[in-house]
Amino acid sequence: MTVTAGVDLGSTYAKIVVLKDGVNVGYAVLPTGHDHDETSKKGLELALKAAKLDRKDIDYIVSTGYGRNITTLANETISEISANAWGTRHIALKYGIRTIVDIGGQDTKVIALDDNLNVADFRMNDKCAAGTGRFLEVLAKTMVVPLQDMGPLSLRSTKKVEITVTCLVFAKSEVSNLMTQGYAKEDIIAGIHRAIAKRLATMARKVGVRREVFFDGGPARNVGMRKALEDELGVPLIIAEMPQIVTATGAALIAENRLKKDKRTL
Repeated sequence: MTVTAGVDLGSTYAKIVVLKDGVNVGYAVLPTGHDHDETSKKGLELALKAAKLDRKDIDYIVSTGYGRNITTLANETISEISANAWGTRHIALKYGIRTIVDIGGQDTKVIALDDNLNVADFRMNDKCAAGTGRFLEVLAKTMVVPLQDMGPLSLRSTKKVEITVTCLVFAKSEVSNLMTQGYAKEDIIAGIHRAIAKRLATMARKVGVRREVFFDGGPARNVGMRKALEDELGVPLIIAEMPQIVTATGAALIAENRLKKDKRTL
């Protein structure tokens, strides 16, 4: 039996996945909080509890994400680009994914895979909050709308409202002004989704959009965001059952691969 763990320590959420012989047997998703290392340890405990395993059962841990160098759990760190590609190949192998769109808490990524499903190119926005999970969270609070309600609400939109800026500071002001002018919340939210989708589509076209397209990260659970991105890219999207844990799954798979390589060299 081989047990590995992947820790995706993001700026807003920590995602931990435990694999037993390559099969997901437990995971945890929890807010990162102020102490990233402590959060990763708590998340691992929760994932192990779900897997009915103990800490001593784990053979190797790989960390990735914003705080990958902060956690003291990991035997090794890896970039989120590599981890995301590994996770996508594993979770959606049967679909023949060629393009990955990932929205994280503080960054967005578009990854192009070659015909061997290796990373061929990528674009990453980690310089500002535009188009990120944080962007959605802040604007949801600005509108006093629960984050989980944004998707369903946006599907009820009947009037097209354009959000003309993607800088978070100016977007908050623009959204507040639109609300003051009497625009319906569902129309504003749909406009927010379209603005993010346009930004992501621009990134995607720089690396080349090839079907099939995989959409992951927490915002992939947002049905309105999914629809806006599908409309902008002009292709249907493939979504994992748990899109938040794709990158953590990839980290755990890389951990398993490291063990296999070590055994071959003995």
